[in-house]
Amino acid sequence: MNLKYGPPLPQNLLKRVDKLVHIPLSQAAENHSILHSGLTRCQPIIITNIDKFSLFTGKIVSWIIIPLFLCMVYEVIARKFFLAPTMWAYDMSRFLYGGMFMLGAAYALSRGVHIRADFLYRNFKVKNQGLIDFWLYILFYFPGLTFFLYMTTIFVTESIQRGEKGMDTAWMPYLWPVKSCLWFGIVFLLIQGISELLKSYYAMRKGKWPG
Repeated sequence: MNLKYGPPLPQNLLKRVDKLVHIPLSQAAENHSILHSGLTRCQPIIITNIDKFSLFTGKIVSWIIIPLFLCMVYEVIARKFFLAPTMWAYDMSRFLYGGMFMLGAAYALSRGVHIRADFLYRNFKVKNQGLIDFWLYILFYFPGLTFFLYMTTIFVTESIQRGEKGMDTAWMPYLWPVKSCLWFGIVFLLIQGISELLKSYYAMRKGKWPG
């Protein structure tokens, strides 16, 4: 027994340690590739769950069209047949439509129905489309919406603290509920943006959009 260093290690253990320490560069690159591919396996799960969330919110928000429709019908009938226009229909129609527009924006993004000038983009290869989308999300989408969220937080907070009311009609409703829809809409867009970023990354790497 060596009192200074302790008992010698078994030869088979020494060989295993030597193999672990002296890994060839090509083997290390292969191990990194395996690890990287393991990480990307979670992308479909993230994409699916976020898209399901946007679908869920989209289905709920779509019901706003019913009270919006009823408000307009009631206002028209009351105005034309009974000469009794309401004070609230104009404001309610704006609030309901604005809320539906903002809260449903993330679902529209998940379905790819936002307006875009794609007369050149659609002729690009899928890899190039993914590359363009990926960097646009990184450089413009997330920074822009993050700043927008920050400003909207101040916007909504001040509206609640001041008890801000609309001044367009005699009804003068509180404005913080519809302004809160703007805040939630931005949050939903940021969440859906993660899914779209991963989709564009997949397309950039694989040359096809995830199905």
